[in-house]
Amino acid sequence: MDAALKSEILDILDRHRIMTIATLRPDGWPQATTVGYANEGLTLYFLCGLESQKASNLARDNRVSLTIDRDADQFVQIKGLSMAAHAERISDREEGMMVMGLLFSRYPEQKGIPIEPPKFDDIAVYRVTPKVISVLDYSKGFAHTDLVTL
Repeated sequence: MDAALKSEILDILDRHRIMTIATLRPDGWPQATTVGYANEGLTLYFLCGLESQKASNLARDNRVSLTIDRDADQFVQIKGLSMAAHAERISDREEGMMVMGLLFSRYPEQKGIPIEPPKFDDIAVYRVTPKVISVLDYSKGFAHTDLVTL
């Protein structure tokens, strides 16, 4: 991947905090849900409940698809990412705590709101490693995408 495209991908990742992630249900149907995320470079992280359908689905099959984007006033302003990736649960407490700090730092507006943050033992923390990234940018032409295989 060239430097300009990587910079574009990182810019999109760094400017957003919400992604839609699709996991595979036991019956084979995809299940898409919205989660907050943080990233370090191209690696993404998210949390979910231990008993959530996402956690159950990922325990069975760690393949995911995800999108990161936002609404635009004009279709030529549509820009976002989609990825095929693997999501691995983080079991190391130290790494998990680092990830939780990274995630919570993405929400500085949360400071002062009396909501108890979750504890590491009460949640599932995931590392998402992209395999294929599609960069969608309508300013370069209708439905223009640049595909990156990692």
